[in-house]
Amino acid sequence: MNSPATKPGLPSVLRQHALLAGTCIAVLLAAVYWAAIASDRYISEAHVIIQSTDMASSQGSGLASMLGGGVGIPTEQLLLRDYLLSVDMLKNLDAKLNLRGHYSDPAHDVLSRLWFKDATLEKFYDYYRTRISVELDEYAGILVIKAQGYDPGTAHAIATLLVDEGEQFMDGLARNLAQEQVNFLNKDIQKTREHLLQAREALLSFQNKYGLVSPQGTTANIAGTINRMETQLNDLQTSRSAMLGYLMPNSANIVELNLQIDALEKQIASEKARLTSTKGKTLNSTVEAYQRLEMNATFAQDVYNAALTALEQGRIQASRTLKKMSVLQAPTLPEYAVEPRRLYNCVAFTVLTLILAGIAHLLAAIIRDHKD
Repeated sequence: MNSPATKPGLPSVLRQHALLAGTCIAVLLAAVYWAAIASDRYISEAHVIIQSTDMASSQGSGLASMLGGGVGIPTEQLLLRDYLLSVDMLKNLDAKLNLRGHYSDPAHDVLSRLWFKDATLEKFYDYYRTRISVELDEYAGILVIKAQGYDPGTAHAIATLLVDEGEQFMDGLARNLAQEQVNFLNKDIQKTREHLLQAREALLSFQNKYGLVSPQGTTANIAGTINRMETQLNDLQTSRSAMLGYLMPNSANIVELNLQIDALEKQIASEKARLTSTKGKTLNSTVEAYQRLEMNATFAQDVYNAALTALEQGRIQASRTLKKMSVLQAPTLPEYAVEPRRLYNCVAFTVLTLILAGIAHLLAAIIRDHKD
């Protein structure tokens, strides 16, 4: 005879429904944590944009944006975002605001705070990335900066320092680039100026050495003198030929004309010898050497003028490429804690836990069926 069935006790029920009990305990613990233990975190938010000082370029890009929407990610915004999320920025914030002390304060709950104040830089940086957000609106080109703190003042101070440091970084980056361009052009100007001075000094030394301000002018004057003397010589020879028609060759007038003709011929030969000679040291070789020096000086002057023009254009171009960070929304001073989202986290954790518990229960049922 079989003994009557006994009603299972509470421990037996719990063993049979261990999965359900574990699920309920996990949901209860999560609800207690999110509702009573999790520390409030305040968020300060700021919006910034990078603008160019080149109005024509800005207007053109704005028109392109209006016609075609967002056409790409601005490089300057990405550079600024990378800097704000960098280790250098973290060190700067920690030095000025003592972020380690704030985020590792034992007064905050253990799950959300930095566990150790003397944590390694890598762990501190990983934690920093969970509390600082810099997102880029690719369509509008706006950087949205969000900083979390365990009190409103600290969150506002972090966001304010991020904006200030970002502005200094962009100004310094743009000005350094522009200054490098101008410095390069200034060095080129200095070199061309020195070359010009050397060329002009060589030209001046040549003039002083030969006592000629302008060899070309001297040559032209000598050539003109020779032409005049040759004209005069022709006239005298014509007159002598005419006088020989009625005078004797040894007459006084003919002898005088012969003396004048001989003197002119010697003078013409002497002047021509100053211009050209097979022995060198003549005016034509002097003119050629002078022209080479003058050509070098003229070329150096042209290069110097071109360098001055390039410098002015470089300065204008450098001023056009300057970038300035403008604050569209100053860092806000939060009035209530946005994080953690207690109700949302409780509901999300409960739903996820129930889904996992259901999957585990289904797997257990399938296993039992296979055993049977």
